Amino acid sequence: MWDPIERARQLAPMIAAAGDAIETARRLTPEVVDALHAAELYRLLLPRDLGGAELDLAGFSLVIEELAKADGSAAWCVCQANGCAQSAGFLAPEAAREVFGETRAVLAWGPGSAQVIEAPGGWRISGKWGFASGCRQASWLGCYVTVPDEAGTPRIAPDGTPLLRTFVFPAAGAEIADVWQVIGLRGTASDAYAVRDLFVPAQHSFLRNQPTRTDYPLYRFTINSVYMAGFPGVAIGIARAMLADFIALASAKTPRLTKGTLREDALVQAQVALCEAKLDAARAFLQQTLEASWRAAAAGKLAVEHRLANRLSSTYAIHQAREVADTVFHAAGATAIYESHPLERRMRDIITVSQHLQARQQHFETVGQALLGLEPDLSIT
Repeated sequence: MWDPIERARQLAPMIAAAGDAIETARRLTPEVVDALHAAELYRLLLPRDLGGAELDLAGFSLVIEELAKADGSAAWCVCQANGCAQSAGFLAPEAAREVFGETRAVLAWGPGSAQVIEAPGGWRISGKWGFASGCRQASWLGCYVTVPDEAGTPRIAPDGTPLLRTFVFPAAGAEIADVWQVIGLRGTASDAYAVRDLFVPAQHSFLRNQPTRTDYPLYRFTINSVYMAGFPGVAIGIARAMLADFIALASAKTPRLTKGTLREDALVQAQVALCEAKLDAARAFLQQTLEASWRAAAAGKLAVEHRLANRLSSTYAIHQAREVADTVFHAAGATAIYESHPLERRMRDIITVSQHLQARQQHFETVGQALLGLEPDLSIT
């Protein structure tokens, strides 16, 4: 199989050079999108019968990390698109080929609310959703809706989570609103979109707890498990780049009212070492849990404890990466506040990453509940 990590590394200089253009346009540039497609990095989690890599989650995280070293928005869009692409394993074969068969196919979606009415041959949907990262490059959009019973009460899946039905439809059928005016990750174009009385054929919808059309381990994971692998990779990659930026700065900068460069400061030396340890430890913990859960999935033994371990390592990695970013940004002094310095944009990007659902402090509470013998809330694992 081709090496997606190496392909990400090869694209990194070009993506980094496009950073200002991505920031200004508030979306990935056509050249970056073309390069990502040419490297097949939007197809990491697609089934092999659709030309995908069916990459394991640990490897997926490492690809996203490499992209994030170059640009946080590019990494985020690739992560989100691949998470959506995992749905190909749940769609019927003919529907999966229709949605993902074209080599530049991209599916995007985000949270929201909708009215769904069953109709002959499918469903009619009206609703509005937001945070649709990469929707400007998407050929298809989607949504996931709680399935109600006859009384209108949300149905519950066997694992205790709400039963969700996912719908996918051509992007041309939706109205996209430009709402992504934000502090960081500006290039993700995580805009809102809406549909009104849109008919979606039955074959373009699926339940997440239904059997998949392939027995590959990837499709035994929840969508949140996929994002738990990818989004901490964004945080680690950004923080790793910030540490490298700071080390370069520390060799050249002599702060005011001091006689030596930053790197000669004992406190800075200790901070750099601790930052290195935090990133390496967080990455190793994340890789360890992802690899363990993958082995369990391959053996048909994926359990709640694997989901909780992934949740813990994922959230921990994002917070450790944010701590590293805070440390080096502050240590860089006033140099870091200028838009002309890469630390400025990367700091805004990692702040935005750490505000995401995947970084909620409540995730530690969920894992703590299980460790203390209580019933954990599994709704976002």
